Amino acid sequence: MGEPETLLFADDGTFPNSRLPVLLYRAAVAADAGAGALERLFKGNGWAPQWRDTVFTFHHYHSNTHECLGVAVGHATLRLGGPEGREVRVEAGDVVVIPAGVAHQRVVASADFNVVGAYPPGEEDWDTLRGNPGDRPKADQRIAKLPVPAMDPVGGKDGMLVRLWNGATGRDR
Repeated sequence: MGEPETLLFADDGTFPNSRLPVLLYRAAVAADAGAGALERLFKGNGWAPQWRDTVFTFHHYHSNTHECLGVAVGHATLRLGGPEGREVRVEAGDVVVIPAGVAHQRVVASADFNVVGAYPPGEEDWDTLRGNPGDRPKADQRIAKLPVPAMDPVGGKDGMLVRLWNGATGRDR
């Protein structure tokens, strides 16, 4: 597994998005490894696996947590960054790490598409916001207070998340 693809999405007036890049790890685990392998990977790197399901079909974001989605089976096209964002295709074995504030939705998926959702320590009680105007002031405050996780859910303490996200915030590791 190589370095992740990085995708940046600026505030579009509806969705805050983030100065932290979305990280897209291609083939983080073998395509046939399944949900258990993703859960072990995330748990071993300090991110709590919380659920197995799909991704909402509506634009949404989380203001009180960063989110990791590991594709257990199938494939899908996700739209990241809101209506004017970018579509990315993901498939079994891929992992997407989404900073708080970044809008995401499932556009289309195979019938068997299933992901494992995981969160950093202390951020397991997530909210789901749809970009309503009244959400922004408090959501923006919650996002600003979130720390950069100490561990990358794929690469651990030396993973790219730690380096890239700390660099984006101007913090040292």
